[in-house]
Amino acid sequence: MSTHAPLGAETGHLRVKGVSRFFKNGTVHALDRVSLDIAPGEFVSFVGPSGCGKTTLLRLLDGLIVPDEGEVLLDGVHPKPSPEIGFVFQQPRLLPWLSVQRNVEFPLTIHGVGRAERTERAKAMLAMVGLTTFAGAFPGELSGGMQQRVGIARAFVGEPSLLLMDEPFAALDAMTREIMRSELLKVWSTKRTAVVFVTHDIDEAVYLSQRIVMLRPRPGRVDEIIEVDLPEPRWVGDVTATPQFRALREHIWTRIQTMVGASSDWHDPTPDDPTPCDPTPNGSARSGQMQEEVR
Repeated sequence: MSTHAPLGAETGHLRVKGVSRFFKNGTVHALDRVSLDIAPGEFVSFVGPSGCGKTTLLRLLDGLIVPDEGEVLLDGVHPKPSPEIGFVFQQPRLLPWLSVQRNVEFPLTIHGVGRAERTERAKAMLAMVGLTTFAGAFPGELSGGMQQRVGIARAFVGEPSLLLMDEPFAALDAMTREIMRSELLKVWSTKRTAVVFVTHDIDEAVYLSQRIVMLRPRPGRVDEIIEVDLPEPRWVGDVTATPQFRALREHIWTRIQTMVGASSDWHDPTPDDPTPCDPTPNGSARSGQMQEEVR
């Protein structure tokens, strides 16, 4: 039985009720009547073929865009970009003129946390991700994996009730990705923040998640919600070699192949959604513009 159950978390209850979303004046149907429920402290991944609306759904969860039909509720209210919701992108988006310590402190600084407290909290997070000795370094002096660890520390330091992660390890090499997955699970097992994780990597979804939400191609619909029951803690030994892991991976891959084969427009180009990200930095430094892909 999985020991991933939430440890008394009280915030981060996410409800998606009959959500649909259109783009391009209603000509592009990105999501269709999506409903799901994510408990406080739960780790859930979204997987599915390109074009199934994974990133669009993340943006709805954050309040960056609103549904055309249905509603999204975080702890009973409609979400909006705030310190309660962290966001981690493919690139860590660190501020190059600030040290590692100051980058992790940054969301606390802009939300008025006192110097002593933010220093203590940032140091604790850097220790958790194994970067204490690099606190005085600058982002340009770090490897890609180390930069992403700083980004994860920054996302968790504000203690959000919900953390959204949009393929955060996609730009890393295979070995670093495996290390980062384990590091993320170790931090999550301590913090127990509700996490919604988007990935195209089936192994990554199975390794990290308590549940996996499979989405169908456009318009995105929930195809199946899969419970993941693997030996704990997952970073000890090789959980990927277990029969349970292999069976889940095979099931998901077979289902995705079937969905792609049945989708007549899967190869259609996906139009851009012009809605930009909220430029206000928080636990994930929301600077810049999120690349739109109705995926």
